[in-house]
Amino acid sequence: MKKKRFDSLDDSTYGSRNITRIIIAVVIIVLVGAALLAGIWMQKKNKDPMGSVGDLTTEQDTKQQDTDDPENGSMGQESGAQVDASAILTASSAAENDQITLGIDVAKYQGTIDWSKVAASGIDFAMIRVGYRTQKTGEMCVDTNAKYNMQEAQANGIKIGVYFFSSAITEAEAEEEADWVADYISQYQITYPVAFDCEGFQDPDSRQSGLDREKRTGLAVAFMDEIYQKGYTPMFYAASGELQDSADWNLDAIQNSYKIWVAQYPEAPYPDTASSSYSGTHAMWQYTNQGTIPGIGTTVDLNVAYFGYDETAQAKDGEAPDAASADPEATMRFQDVNESVTAKESANLRNIPSQDTDSTVELTLNNGDVATRTGISDSGWSRLQYNGTTYYAVSSYLTTDLNYVAAGQEGSGSGDGLKTKFTDCNDVVTAKIEVNLRTIPSVTNPDAVVAAVLTNGETVTRTGINEEFGWSRVEYNGQTLYCISSYLTTAQ
Repeated sequence: MKKKRFDSLDDSTYGSRNITRIIIAVVIIVLVGAALLAGIWMQKKNKDPMGSVGDLTTEQDTKQQDTDDPENGSMGQESGAQVDASAILTASSAAENDQITLGIDVAKYQGTIDWSKVAASGIDFAMIRVGYRTQKTGEMCVDTNAKYNMQEAQANGIKIGVYFFSSAITEAEAEEEADWVADYISQYQITYPVAFDCEGFQDPDSRQSGLDREKRTGLAVAFMDEIYQKGYTPMFYAASGELQDSADWNLDAIQNSYKIWVAQYPEAPYPDTASSSYSGTHAMWQYTNQGTIPGIGTTVDLNVAYFGYDETAQAKDGEAPDAASADPEATMRFQDVNESVTAKESANLRNIPSQDTDSTVELTLNNGDVATRTGISDSGWSRLQYNGTTYYAVSSYLTTDLNYVAAGQEGSGSGDGLKTKFTDCNDVVTAKIEVNLRTIPSVTNPDAVVAAVLTNGETVTRTGINEEFGWSRVEYNGQTLYCISSYLTTAQ
């Protein structure tokens, strides 16, 4: 491996012949010192707030960082050709040799993967994302499905490597990332390389914006050197356009010491296109991000590696890892809330936010049963706490109006679907000025639609009144509607 080089100031540079040069030198030294102190402070600021590299950000904390996940939304990455991987694997299996292996790379955005089906398809290896550093704030976060993916891929005989999405801005941060990765994967059988992945650095909002090619390359080298020292095979990932002619990375500092994993998507994918158009040396080729494969419900990146392994590596840490489960919210973004809800009629409480065959109905929440809603997703699901357990329910089946009941249940007796009880009456009323007539007696429930506005002089028949909550039930143009009693007066 290449030795690190550190720049240092030559004191003789500041030799002077006149007082002006001395003053300039002093100013420069002061400025450099201030910059160094600021850099140290920023390093400390960007470290784990809990003070431990191994616990940088928990799986729960990571959910709050999704919007700053550099892989969320693929960062405007180009789309490759659509590929049915199972067809490729079947067609190429007879021609494969020990020098070529076929694999995938996955993150939590592939959801809960059925690794037994992936293994049955013939996949040789999987590159699994274990974490990332956020591009704006610099916080390090785990991929919430990393342990599950490593555990299940390993259990199904798929050889595994990993990658980390870096947004380091100092060599110390890059080494910190490598140390965290090595510690995180130490209990798993990592046979394939540990890859450094850095993208989005040209985004003006990225903390890496403004770093030049040599600086970025130095960060990659620092990460991979540290990974090598930890006993793993380092690898460098980048798009072919960034690598060609050392456009964004100094290949002289990378390609002679590390494996290179290049992303280049031909119009006709592998094996129709036998090799990447990237002319530089590379050990792995990601040839599309639009692959489909049994066991994975989303599209997935497909790869060819020009190397293979007869044996599976042993874990660095001999202690068996704790059993990991898949993150049920991996493919969804939940906004945290804290509110009480009940079912409008009844709502199935499921173990995961899905109505597919992979989900199980654990309980039924009936109208009147109260659960705490802790999260709402834009995909129509609610996360609930009920009797000390986390469940998921379809949001449209729930209401925050705890007085709401299904039509026909005990209530007004008129089938209006509400617990609000009305005392029957029969009088003619009008609005003092004007009043909203609603479909249910509530101003906060989203189902309480304003169906009409009653103005002074218009009359309606009031058929019921509720003194406790101050609502009246009225008949208006053949509809049963509700309004606030204090806005009404007896018609003259």
